Amino acid sequence: MKEWLSAREIAAEALPDMPNDVSGVWRMAERLGWDTHPSFARKRAGRGGGMEYHLRILPVLAQVAYTQRHLVVAQPEPDLREAPEKPASSTPLSDRAARERDARLAIVNAYQRFTRDLGLGHATHVQVFTAKYNANTIAVDPWVRKAVPSISKRSLIRWKSAKRDGQADRLAYDPSKARKGTGVLDTANGGRVQTFILAQIADREHLCADDVRTMCLSVFGDTLKVVSNGVERVVPMPPVRTFQHTLKRLKVEKRVEIVKIANPDLYRSTMAPAGVGMLRHVTEPNQMWQIDASPMDALCTDGRHSIYACIDVATRRTVFLLSRTPRASAVALLIRKAVLAWGVPDLIKTDNGSDFVAQDTQRLFASLDIEIERSAAYSPEQKGHVERAIKTFQHKVGPLLPGFIGHSVADRKAIESRKSFAKRLGESEADTFCVELTAPELQKHVDDWADLVYQHRPHGGLKGETPFKAWMASRRSIRTVDERALDLLLMPVAGSNGQRIVSKRGIQIDHYYYMTPTILPGTAVLVRQDPNDMGRAYAFAQDGGAFLGEATCPELAGIHPQHFVQATKEKHKEILDERTRPIKAEMREFAKGPSRIERALEVARRNAPNVIPLPKRTEEHSTPQISAAIEAMGERINPSRELTPREAAEHRRMIEEMTAEDAAENRAFVEQKVADYHERVAQERVAGLPANVAKLPETPLERYRRAVRIDRQVKTGAPTDTFEAMWLGSYQTTAEYRAHAKLHEEHGDAYLS
Repeated sequence: MKEWLSAREIAAEALPDMPNDVSGVWRMAERLGWDTHPSFARKRAGRGGGMEYHLRILPVLAQVAYTQRHLVVAQPEPDLREAPEKPASSTPLSDRAARERDARLAIVNAYQRFTRDLGLGHATHVQVFTAKYNANTIAVDPWVRKAVPSISKRSLIRWKSAKRDGQADRLAYDPSKARKGTGVLDTANGGRVQTFILAQIADREHLCADDVRTMCLSVFGDTLKVVSNGVERVVPMPPVRTFQHTLKRLKVEKRVEIVKIANPDLYRSTMAPAGVGMLRHVTEPNQMWQIDASPMDALCTDGRHSIYACIDVATRRTVFLLSRTPRASAVALLIRKAVLAWGVPDLIKTDNGSDFVAQDTQRLFASLDIEIERSAAYSPEQKGHVERAIKTFQHKVGPLLPGFIGHSVADRKAIESRKSFAKRLGESEADTFCVELTAPELQKHVDDWADLVYQHRPHGGLKGETPFKAWMASRRSIRTVDERALDLLLMPVAGSNGQRIVSKRGIQIDHYYYMTPTILPGTAVLVRQDPNDMGRAYAFAQDGGAFLGEATCPELAGIHPQHFVQATKEKHKEILDERTRPIKAEMREFAKGPSRIERALEVARRNAPNVIPLPKRTEEHSTPQISAAIEAMGERINPSRELTPREAAEHRRMIEEMTAEDAAENRAFVEQKVADYHERVAQERVAGLPANVAKLPETPLERYRRAVRIDRQVKTGAPTDTFEAMWLGSYQTTAEYRAHAKLHEEHGDAYLS
């Protein structure tokens, strides 16, 4: 719509409240001073010059009439087949809903253009526009008029608010989906009926609508409970037709939930969230490899093989190896092939297949200093690069090969169906699938495809670069391994784990003995067998880190056993002589010195602790036999006699005195002192004292004096009798000693005089 008009154009429009001739328009402009208005009057460009005026300078009725006459509600009709980009929404819009939204947006845009130049209030704008739209006096594109035949003021205001708030999808409307999810089978019994239907089709996808309805009748009965407008009512079980529509809709709307339950593998491969760029930190060749295996989609003349694949994540280079059966040896040969071509990797990621977790495979990786990382069980997405490489190989190479059997059971059946059952009857599998290639021939085709096609094809994960260019662009040094050393590491180990103990007859492998001239009996070794020479084996340290020598079986190696055994004995003697020579010399030198007992006692004297142990509490142990023995040997052991009256009196006095002091605190010590007294009396008698003379017992002060004397000897390091030192330790724990020590502390050494 043109907004700037000349006087001639205004007169030609014949608008209300405006002159119909050019001179009248000029006079009106001069009278109202239009030329002096800077915003609504300007010099006319083009031939003739003159002035032109903006639409908003005209009277209101003239503006409305002009806008009504020239405004067109138009917008290109959306081509829903091209799926134009739409504003983001939580749920996809149907075609009808999108068309409704676009028509309402076109009306809102037209309203804004219509009212932009009118000097009226908001309510008047809405009233005038809706009235003229409903009266068909505003030009409207047919598809817009078809979508929105009429509008109300309230709807127009609501549409304006939705556009202003950036929520254009609120304008979408599809009457066919207005009641979606509100049917009887969707809401009956609090939604339990719909859940029950989903459970049936998830568990048995081939159930028809009639079967599902029968199951519902068996569980819910002939009626269902539905709530409408807050009121619960009972309705009869819907007919089969309703179940057909519901099943068709649920299989589309709830497809993810159904597939998750009915086919977890399909869900994981097509619907489960997949990480993107999880290995972008792997940027250098040999930083990470991934290996995996899968049955080949083509047959060989000797049957179906497995294809083992190794991919370098950073460069997407691949190596493939055919194997008749999955086993650890196939993994070893795959690694050998990749290491010789690319170098040694830092890390290899595998799954938990038996061929990848075998001890031989782990031992090989440890020998090459390759870190192993295993994906979680049943999680192929964690090594998606090699999974994708195998799929690409199967789909690109498989169909080109003779003997192709398809990628699935359905494909295989389709290929078999190319011949009638009568022609296939009695026909071999090789004839059915036209098998021609042997395993070596198929391996050659696989290697050529990897070298000539795959590594020179642009790869999306490399931003369009080829694996070959990605490999050549790297400046990282590679770790190489000598081919002969690698072959030795790939040799099979003896038995299940290769661990053996060398005996005097050698190393036993499969009931044969392999002689080891350079390895002495009792040595634990790791044994690898030479696959090209059954009579030879190689012995390493248990961890494989040191080569110990060769082992030879004379029977299998074609060597005279007697001569070989004699040579082995001579070699052992030579080794033992060399190893025992310094030992014998040391033995002779040791024999020249003191005897072993003298050396041991000397060490004991040097290391003896300068500590006197306190006496342990003792109690006399007696049995009838011990008492009889004491009685028989009494005179020889303890030649005692009856105490004299003086001795008995002194004995009683000492017991009474000490008992009064110590009975409450240390009765056991008192009893020990009495025993000591009897022992001293016996010793004095044995020493020859007169029978009628007895040594008087010590007084408490004398005992304390003796304790002080012994204590000072111990502190000064003077020689001290062991018995006296032990007595001192016991005496210092008594109340008598503590009492005298307190008095000694108060009066000094004068107390001892």
